Amino acid sequence: MTRRTVPGLFVTGTDTGVGKTHVAACIARSLTAGGVRVGVYKPAASGCARVDGELSSDDAATLWKAAGCPGDLAAVCPQRFAAPLAPPLAARAEGREIDATLLRTGLQYWLDRADLVLVEGAGGVMSPLTDTEFVADLADDFGFPLLVVAANALGVINQTLQTLITAATFRDGLEIAGVVLNHPRPPSPDDPSVATNRAELQRLCVPPILAELAWQAGDFDRAVPWRELARENKTTIR
Repeated sequence: MTRRTVPGLFVTGTDTGVGKTHVAACIARSLTAGGVRVGVYKPAASGCARVDGELSSDDAATLWKAAGCPGDLAAVCPQRFAAPLAPPLAARAEGREIDATLLRTGLQYWLDRADLVLVEGAGGVMSPLTDTEFVADLADDFGFPLLVVAANALGVINQTLQTLITAATFRDGLEIAGVVLNHPRPPSPDDPSVATNRAELQRLCVPPILAELAWQAGDFDRAVPWRELARENKTTIR
């Protein structure tokens, strides 16, 4: 059966802790303010806290609120685990398994309700999602362009180039919308690379450096046409 197709972006990172959720939330707020119905989907999350007897993902709540609280919060992240480990390991610690089918079909809830969907992966493109699949597998199946979030700190050039090369060579190559340079920590005078990383990345990367997000900033340093960068999902979600 052919299902509704909706444009979207798949937010990934060069590592954990680079600020994917913060960047995705800023995009969601910007689009929502412009009248776009934004769906937000985080297929799986680990390191979740237990609230009133239920596991709760802070990342999912942040995304949901940024998008204006659309639909059901539980549908933002259908698979939640307590241990701060890769999702398949976190699931195993609870005597559970990642549902590979739900990773994919959970997107449909948002395709039916949104004009544009933001998907946030777990970790980087080669972070395990199941015992046999990576975040990159899911990104390829969805067909949304990658938005790579990179932390502006020493080492970001190598991390970003490795992520872009991996994405470009995975299966038939993943489409890459561009890179957002984020500041997940306060500026440090001990890291002079912060002043030069952006220029070096612009010189070395083929995908564009779309914008930079300062420490705790709510807006990017330049306007980005997020809706134009998004692409429609593949019509078949396994």
